[in-house]
Amino acid sequence: MKTNFKLLTLLFLLILPLAMFAQQDSTANMEGVEFTDGTISPDSLSFEESPDTVTASVDSSKTVAATAKVGDPAENGKKSLWSIFIAGLVGGFAALLMPCIFPMLPLTVSFFTKQSGSRASGISKALLYGLFIIVIYVALGMIITIAFGSDALNALSTNGIFNFIFFLLLVVFAASFFGAFEITLPSSFVNKMDAKSDKGGLIGLFFMAFSLSLVSFSCTGPIIGTLLVEAASKGERLGPAIGMLGFSIALAIPFGLFAMFPSMLKSLPKSGGWLNSVKVVLGFLELALALKFLSNVDLAYHWNWLDREVFLSLWIVVFGLMGLYLIGKIKFSHDSDLKFLSVPRTILAIVVFSFVVYMIPGLWGAPLKSISAFLPPSATQDFDLSTGVGSSSAAHTDGRVKKYAEIFHERGTPKGFDPYYDYDQALATAKELNKPVLIDFTGWNCVNCRKMEANVWTDPAVAKLLKEEFVMAELFVDDKTELPANEQFVSKYSNKKIKTIGNKNSDFQASSFNSNSQPLYVIVDPNGQILVPQSGANYDVEQYKAFLQSGVDAFKKKK
Repeated sequence: MKTNFKLLTLLFLLILPLAMFAQQDSTANMEGVEFTDGTISPDSLSFEESPDTVTASVDSSKTVAATAKVGDPAENGKKSLWSIFIAGLVGGFAALLMPCIFPMLPLTVSFFTKQSGSRASGISKALLYGLFIIVIYVALGMIITIAFGSDALNALSTNGIFNFIFFLLLVVFAASFFGAFEITLPSSFVNKMDAKSDKGGLIGLFFMAFSLSLVSFSCTGPIIGTLLVEAASKGERLGPAIGMLGFSIALAIPFGLFAMFPSMLKSLPKSGGWLNSVKVVLGFLELALALKFLSNVDLAYHWNWLDREVFLSLWIVVFGLMGLYLIGKIKFSHDSDLKFLSVPRTILAIVVFSFVVYMIPGLWGAPLKSISAFLPPSATQDFDLSTGVGSSSAAHTDGRVKKYAEIFHERGTPKGFDPYYDYDQALATAKELNKPVLIDFTGWNCVNCRKMEANVWTDPAVAKLLKEEFVMAELFVDDKTELPANEQFVSKYSNKKIKTIGNKNSDFQASSFNSNSQPLYVIVDPNGQILVPQSGANYDVEQYKAFLQSGVDAFKKKK
């Protein structure tokens, strides 16, 4: 399952305009900045993602894997790594605006240009300095991968304990950005590394870069920690290293750029109170992201704490407070007085308040399609004006008692749909009704599944096809409900003990359809034989409708 990186993109879009505050709400002098730092690596990133097998009457040998390009795990992995890299770039550019790094730009570049014998020498030293920054941060990402292994990283997104740990970790990061404390390394270690930077040559340059990494961690640590959590949760072996590569490239570029064009330093805004505003805004975004991790745990373990309207209420409050902060109505201990609003800050406040207003109708069931991927399933909405109060009750339109419906129907299934949650039962019904089966491999924590349900399944033509032409089987791959003892077994595919509903469905998907990504849509006949190539997430309504129609046509031809 993939945790989408749009929040980090939003972070960049929100933070970048703050750099323009300097001309109007920053102090003119370059303040001395002292920083200490602590190396943060998410502890115990051990996760298990269990594949699943087919149960009872299903003959998996009849299920011929026909993998479409969109469902190819290798292709999904490439997309995942690209999203991790882009998120790293976004985090790196945001880190540049931290008070630990921004004031260091002109000082460091001036050191290279003035201390070198020639302009060419200064540029080469600055480029090497940037290269060493990249090496240091990529090494950190590799250490995370080596220390915890790919299997551990693979199960991160569905492991409740570690999702809860990450929720707490992001809350701590937010508190750090709000000024409650600083994340630091022992000063003796920092001073020792800084002393080695006085050596000449490549060793001196390396330790200069290492010292910057150490002393700036009080600001960049939460960003790096969040990025490593997100990268690891993608389940990609190289995710942490790729994330750190993007982060370090964004951090290193300005040092080489300003060394080559030192006149550009004059265009930099002066450091001042606006730098702390960047940290605080990041703190609010950290809180918003933390709630997503808590929601993952809540859904998978059926705690029922964060229904959709509760989650939205918390986001409305978080972003509302961010807006009030931007207009100076609230302030934190390290903030300087805001005498007036600059134009960029006003525009940013308008964007934030507009986002808050946009979310409010969601409390009464509005689909909020642009952020649906981050929200709990619409079925968790207790009060929905579009379908009536309590419309998500488990009334089944075909009158059949559906296995596991009490677990999934009221909180997992999009409103208006009535699928089966057991593959065998869906096949049996399909034989009775003489219809094809649409298998929907989904998950509580699957952001792309929520986006498909909110943006594609709500189309009237798509909804009509799903309801009238198919027997739907909605199989959750990350549910933690234990199977009865007599239904637990050892997978022939993975040789792992299958203990939960999620284990069973995940193993079925991997063993029969050669895929472990969600959503995955497979159309089969009542005997379990694939009718058309399977499909992953496809947000083009017409293309998805054509996929469904092709399955219906193939079934009719086969009859």
